[in-house]
Amino acid sequence: MVRVKICGITNVEDALLACELGADAIGLNFYEKSPRCISPFAGSKIIRKLPPFVAPVGIFVNWQAGPVTTLAKALGLAAAQLHGDEDPKLVGEIAKKISVIKALHVGKGSALPAFAKYRGSTAFLLDAPHTGQYGGTGNSADWTLAHTAANSQCILLAGGLTPENVAQAILAVRPYAVDVTSGVESKPGKKDPGKLREFFEEVARANRELSP
Repeated sequence: MVRVKICGITNVEDALLACELGADAIGLNFYEKSPRCISPFAGSKIIRKLPPFVAPVGIFVNWQAGPVTTLAKALGLAAAQLHGDEDPKLVGEIAKKISVIKALHVGKGSALPAFAKYRGSTAFLLDAPHTGQYGGTGNSADWTLAHTAANSQCILLAGGLTPENVAQAILAVRPYAVDVTSGVESKPGKKDPGKLREFFEEVARANRELSP
């Protein structure tokens, strides 16, 4: 069964709706240049309201290991999603203290990322190539490359997912999970309830097709 992570959560209301609809994880963005950036205090308020078994994931871009692990411990994060240009050594250092989801970018005509370099990572998030913006662009990753990666890695598929294409993406890639931000928003940082519901309905439909 393909799981769902709703990223770019900025308020308790959106977090609780995502959980009610079946989210397995939510993403809290601590990248200061993102329109979805929240403070650690706001993040703690959201995390305290989460039901059991919904994993809070912190999104970090080019932070050093100490601040990541300190904030992760203080907030009780289940994982740190490293969405910047972090080198393998830094990823490994953070992975000693908390589960790491390393974001990598795959676009048309690119090669598969060098997963083996990031040995400490628990999973990899495959996103569209970025041009100065780390995620949340609405652009799509290369599904063909992502499918190849999913044969040997724990892959979270991101990049351009919407209620209209998520079922197709799941059937094409067979990822461990899908990760959506802008595709279920009414504006940056605010989720659209109708789009969220439709997204989960389409994930459920794809999961039914994948079931034997």
